[in-house]
Amino acid sequence: MKGPALLLAGTLLLGLGACDSARRQSDNSAATAEQVNTPVGENMEKNGIRLTPFTDSPKYPEAQMQLKSPLAGSTVPTGAVAFDYDLSNFQLTKMTGGMHAHEMANSEKGQHIHNIVDNEPYTAHYTTEFTKPIADGQHVILSFLSRSYHESLKHRGAYDLRVVSVGKVTQPPLQVDLKAPHLFYSRPKDTYSGNDVQKVMLDFYLVNTTLSPEGNHVRATINGTEFMLQQWAPYMMEGLPMGQNTIKLELVDASGTLIPGPFNSVTRTFTLQP
Repeated sequence: MKGPALLLAGTLLLGLGACDSARRQSDNSAATAEQVNTPVGENMEKNGIRLTPFTDSPKYPEAQMQLKSPLAGSTVPTGAVAFDYDLSNFQLTKMTGGMHAHEMANSEKGQHIHNIVDNEPYTAHYTTEFTKPIADGQHVILSFLSRSYHESLKHRGAYDLRVVSVGKVTQPPLQVDLKAPHLFYSRPKDTYSGNDVQKVMLDFYLVNTTLSPEGNHVRATINGTEFMLQQWAPYMMEGLPMGQNTIKLELVDASGTLIPGPFNSVTRTFTLQP
């Protein structure tokens, strides 16, 4: 009887192993951009400015964010707009671990939500409910989860994009297709000082597109020096001068032609000081 019993046990183990392997393959096939260990690209250096992409930040592949209000397409009263989010598998105000937390500007308040209206500079929020003054009119609002050092989470469940109207809308309706490719600016922002000037993170948000050597790119012009970014990842910038710096980001196709969209070309300034 031992022979058949051993054979049956072996068959069951093989079956369980096959099921586990199939489950892992299914999990892997559903991996998001945040989960995939994308190879880190080579440093790019021009005119003393060095850009280094990195993809080794702590991952939160199961983090989910849902904006409950204001509702998409709704109209809310003039004044401060009330935002209310549901989060799961992500803790606001927690300090993100990893080496990058000590390499770049880090919020002392921890992880948070970036709220961007019409691709203007974001506001950071550390609670799921807050109010924010927004001018009357129709607006495109992007929200996404952020690590404590302001690096965005880039998988589908970590962001929300919608159109909301505030007060009396006198302008013509926005000509924006939320299903089209969009580029939103995130970092750098404001003023950096002390050790934070050594490595400054460049981070942006893409919706309905990604980057690849054969596909779309982001053209980043930093203080007049052009870099063509072929990977959707944060980039560490080094060698920037003290004082005001300027970054222009453009979402372009493989031939370098700007992709139509209201936010696909944006210019910002930020300041470095000792």
